[in-house]
Amino acid sequence: MKATQKTFAGMAARAAQECRIFYFCGPDEAGAADAAARIAALLGEAERIELGGADLRRDPVRLADEARSVSLFGDRRQIHVRTAGDEVFDAVETLLASPVDGWPVLIVATSATDKSRVAKLLGDRGDALVGMFHPPDLRAVVDAVRDMAGAAGLRITGDLAERIARATALDTRMARSEVEKLALYLDASPQSPRTADAAALDAIGAATEDDGMMPVVNAVLSGDARRVGGELARAREMGINPVGLLLAFERRGAQLAQLAGRLGNRSDINGFLEQEMAARRVFFRDKPDLANQLKRWRGRRLERLLERLISLHRSLLADSRNADLALWHALAEIARAAAR
Repeated sequence: MKATQKTFAGMAARAAQECRIFYFCGPDEAGAADAAARIAALLGEAERIELGGADLRRDPVRLADEARSVSLFGDRRQIHVRTAGDEVFDAVETLLASPVDGWPVLIVATSATDKSRVAKLLGDRGDALVGMFHPPDLRAVVDAVRDMAGAAGLRITGDLAERIARATALDTRMARSEVEKLALYLDASPQSPRTADAAALDAIGAATEDDGMMPVVNAVLSGDARRVGGELARAREMGINPVGLLLAFERRGAQLAQLAGRLGNRSDINGFLEQEMAARRVFFRDKPDLANQLKRWRGRRLERLLERLISLHRSLLADSRNADLALWHALAEIARAAAR
């Protein structure tokens, strides 16, 4: 079966019951990842097994092996895969050939669409869901935030939902996290609803562009040699969490991918960003940095950047003790690439 961001919410519960393979793709990586999280929640409590697309490309049989595996303590399992393009095609084909259904497999694929080989392999199957997610506009994310809030037992105004949407750069994963923190802070639930206001949002420290991360992101992705060293040093002194900082880079990378897709072959980046601001998809304060970064990160260069960020994310999760060192080294490399 197939879904888009418009139809996914209405199909999610049925898909969680009927499907064993879930493939989320499209230029809105945040929306795809949020959809995967929604399915994971519907599938229920389970041990989460993380696999990377590059690993499965080298060892296509591993996906089927993990899907058939038994937990040491007999727990349920979910297999989560982060990949790019069609690098897991052979692994998915091998999984489908397995006579055993196995544990559910959830795949989030960047740089892939519903026209990819994997999507075509799964699209017509009744036991698989292919979700294609296009970049959202502000109004769509505001509506999504209000839906999330209602499900969490929160009553929020349109203005507050818009503030959350803007603060999280239209990233529905981050928006969901803020809604969950807000519900916890107010002790809200569907059985005991609470009204949220701006003071409550301030109290939980909802992410904004002033949280210390965006100056680092902009210095690195803009290749600003004069600022990079100082911003990296400041981030270390502030004790900014490496994974949290990397997520900020991933959100900006996803935003650049969305913008580059809409920009196409046009050369007037400033004019394009003016249009995006008018459509309320770009915040006016971000325009100078986005213009600079779109000049540096487009086409294959942008694809390589996104792949590098995904690879770096896996590395940080695999070796948390050396996360700081690995992140600072990688960010310095990215900054040098941006400066070229």
